[in-house]
Amino acid sequence: MSEWLVLSLAMAAACAVVLSIASFNHRRIGDDDDPSETPDVIEYMTMMIGVIYAIVLGLAIAGVWEGRGAAQEYVRQEAQALHEISVRCEVYPAEVRKKIRSDVDAYVTYVVDTEWKEMADHGDLTDHSGELLDRIRRDVTDYEPQTDHEGQAYQPLVDQVALVDDARSARGQGAGATMPGVVWFGLIAGALVTVGLVFTLQIRRSFRELLLAGLFSALIAFLLFLIWDFDAPFGRGIAATAEPFLAQFPHLGLGD
Repeated sequence: MSEWLVLSLAMAAACAVVLSIASFNHRRIGDDDDPSETPDVIEYMTMMIGVIYAIVLGLAIAGVWEGRGAAQEYVRQEAQALHEISVRCEVYPAEVRKKIRSDVDAYVTYVVDTEWKEMADHGDLTDHSGELLDRIRRDVTDYEPQTDHEGQAYQPLVDQVALVDDARSARGQGAGATMPGVVWFGLIAGALVTVGLVFTLQIRRSFRELLLAGLFSALIAFLLFLIWDFDAPFGRGIAATAEPFLAQFPHLGLGD
């Protein structure tokens, strides 16, 4: 199901529930009821709870957005380190250089074509990508430099392999959901309380009041959807992309 369809259904459902409750509640109110008699303390508490919940929503959105940005940065670092390995091995003999670049290309191809889907679907890395990275590590570390020039390039290549390993591990840690279940419980409970308190203000069935109540509930549904969408950096609509790999290794023709 399309995520935009999920968003539309969620917002429509929130509006329908709120408007239905408002209409039902209006039928129960007697003709002699005066909405101006709402105690000031209720209006104050409604305002304060709304402000507190707005702050919580803002912090949650900032947190998941930061997680998404960090995930994209890990991808960039990994792709850049792999590119450096391919470039810096130029000083090695042709046979060694060809082996290193071939294994780097195999790793990049597997990550983009296969592992990316695994992260999106299951929020985890695959064992095979670790095996491919071990091949690159052995290619680099097993070769004994024969000249001073090769010796000077050896340690930077080893460092770049370590950077790839570190960025891959960070990418794996960021592949799953970042929001704990207890936080989701608080967000959903807070949404119910905040919307529920609106009815303490004695909403009538006038067009203006029903419109504002519907828009308010739809806004909260949209913000919760936004948090849910950002919560899986590699798995949903506004997700981290494999663009750094495509940019650094255009010769592989990935993503076509």
